[in-house]
Amino acid sequence: MKKSELFFNVLRLPVDFVMLLSAGITAYFLRTEIISAFRPVLFEFNLPLLKYFYLVVFVSLIFIGAYAISGLYSLKNRLGLMEEFSKIIIASSAGIMIIIVYIFLRQELFNSRFLVLGGWLLAIIFVFVGRMLIKIFQTYAVSKFNFGIHQVLVIGNDAAARQVKEEIYLNPLLGYRVVHQLAEPDIQALKIFLTTDTVDEVLLTNPDYPEGNVQELVDFCHENHIVFKYIPNMYKTLTTNFDIDVVGGLPLIELKRTRLDGWGKVIKRAMDILASILGLILLSPLYVAVGITVKLDSSGPVFVRLKRISKNKEFGLIKFRSMLKNAEELKASLAVFNERKDGPLFKIKDDPRVTRVGRLIRKLRIDELPQFWNVLTGDISLVGPRPHQPDEISLYQKHHKKVLAIKAGATGLAQVSGSSDLPFEQEVALDTFYVENWSLWMDIKIILKTVLKIFTDRSAV
Repeated sequence: MKKSELFFNVLRLPVDFVMLLSAGITAYFLRTEIISAFRPVLFEFNLPLLKYFYLVVFVSLIFIGAYAISGLYSLKNRLGLMEEFSKIIIASSAGIMIIIVYIFLRQELFNSRFLVLGGWLLAIIFVFVGRMLIKIFQTYAVSKFNFGIHQVLVIGNDAAARQVKEEIYLNPLLGYRVVHQLAEPDIQALKIFLTTDTVDEVLLTNPDYPEGNVQELVDFCHENHIVFKYIPNMYKTLTTNFDIDVVGGLPLIELKRTRLDGWGKVIKRAMDILASILGLILLSPLYVAVGITVKLDSSGPVFVRLKRISKNKEFGLIKFRSMLKNAEELKASLAVFNERKDGPLFKIKDDPRVTRVGRLIRKLRIDELPQFWNVLTGDISLVGPRPHQPDEISLYQKHHKKVLAIKAGATGLAQVSGSSDLPFEQEVALDTFYVENWSLWMDIKIILKTVLKIFTDRSAV
């Protein structure tokens, strides 16, 4: 990590502390200057501003500790906007719960409920705003002054090399600049290039060169204080998730298909059950209204059970009917109009089988809400790879079947990253990444992005 990156990462801690203090003081003045016009202040004698300030300093330190435990000060992970916001909410909630428990155990009365709840909400807002200001400052420094830029030399001439270069070019705020590219690990060519230009990192996009050449390249980078990175091939990524056991004194290494295991499975299933029960209860009036509308619009059932595959098991995915009741029979005659030529999926932009109400509930994504029942019964999870039809999966190539390692999901990484507009291979790549790198934080982030997408995206047809 370069000093500039370290600077911005470390800067977050004092900025968070200042923002927490500001949130606490703002809550105090809101209560004493604004809200006091409606509700008189009763704590002005036993909690003056100076005493309250000392209390805010103590509480801010507790919040900082909660942020540190949640990974908000990690120097390795680059958090996305939604992930960072969700961690701030969770860590701030943990911090305020510690304060509430402390007050309860001391058998003290709250001086003001607004100071507690308002301070918690303002802390989330202020800290998030502070971090956004740091990002803006960092973006300006990177784009205008190349502050903290990594000068990258790419070695390789394959698809991975082209993809990396394109990503760096399209997203300059990643902090990378490609200064040169070599077709293969040629130490002599690299030495000549280093005499005229500066290189911070060497990125090997294809590690399948002779072992001796790669080892020589690694040694050269270490000797010249250049960071060496590489994109692993399929066999090297097999060791991403593994477990070790000992049987009869012999070590056994299990290569796992996914990180989702043990307590992770338990927590994920518990979250599925809780979310699906809440969803079914809260949305029940909407279910009735949509059901009546679907029934009045066209003949056929209110709900349909569509054949889907989840973890190699066939099940009936429940949706509000948005097509004619004989839609599946008409599919074969419409195959010639299929717009998805990049894989086994079937899609027609203006599908004639879709009803008037069906087009509306699809656009609003209401047709998928009954899937809460599938989540509750365990057919699918709240978050996971997209469930596809049996006839589509029968056309899967070998690498496509990695997405069947875990339960399919009502939403997922592919859905929030472009939905049906994604090329099939990119959809599989996203779902495979989710399978191999699952985490509870990733699930929370995907759920928040899904909620945002429901209210902002009207591209579904």
